[in-house]
Amino acid sequence: MEPEIYYNPETENKKDFAIKKQELFQILIAWVAITFAFSWKGVSGFPSMLVMMPIILLGTLTGFIFHELAHKFVAIHYGASARFFVWPMGLIFAVVLSLITSGGFVFAAPGAVYIWGKNITKKENGIISIAGPLSNFIIASIAITLGFVWKFFIGQTYLMYLFFGVASINLFLGAFNLLPIPPLDGFKVFVWNKLLWIISLVAFIGTYILLVIYG
Repeated sequence: MEPEIYYNPETENKKDFAIKKQELFQILIAWVAITFAFSWKGVSGFPSMLVMMPIILLGTLTGFIFHELAHKFVAIHYGASARFFVWPMGLIFAVVLSLITSGGFVFAAPGAVYIWGKNITKKENGIISIAGPLSNFIIASIAITLGFVWKFFIGQTYLMYLFFGVASINLFLGAFNLLPIPPLDGFKVFVWNKLLWIISLVAFIGTYILLVIYG
């Protein structure tokens, strides 16, 4: 989700990359909500749940948590202070929408990284915003590569499906957050650099099509 920017000129930046206990707690709450939302998709019973849960857990762990930490660490790199906060309405909406649609649609915005302590430029804000989806794309690319290697050299085993499942979740989270509407990442990226936004979205869509056809 797009970083929210709050400027406080009295805040001294110390480039503190540490994740405090309260922040970690809120990240975990949001992760549980996202995992719950994804767990309804493609699950038709308890045996199916046992098969899918490792894939969903690893997919949301890498897809959601790394996405938010990418925002946080890049913002701190630029001299700002940054911290993840749960967005209660987004969290509730993610869970309720997943229940209503039986996992047919996941609203992947249960929280956001809030930034303060420095006047972030439009370019810096765009780079901070693209950092989340970029982390998703990198993870998806690695997972797809591992999945193809496993498929062609070992066979269609559970690990192959795990790699492809992790890739699918990361691609969805990255593409969803690239939608050019506030408060998602894509809005700030689109405002900063429209060409980069187009290239990024095409890369996600193209990679997903590749996964569907050959995965």
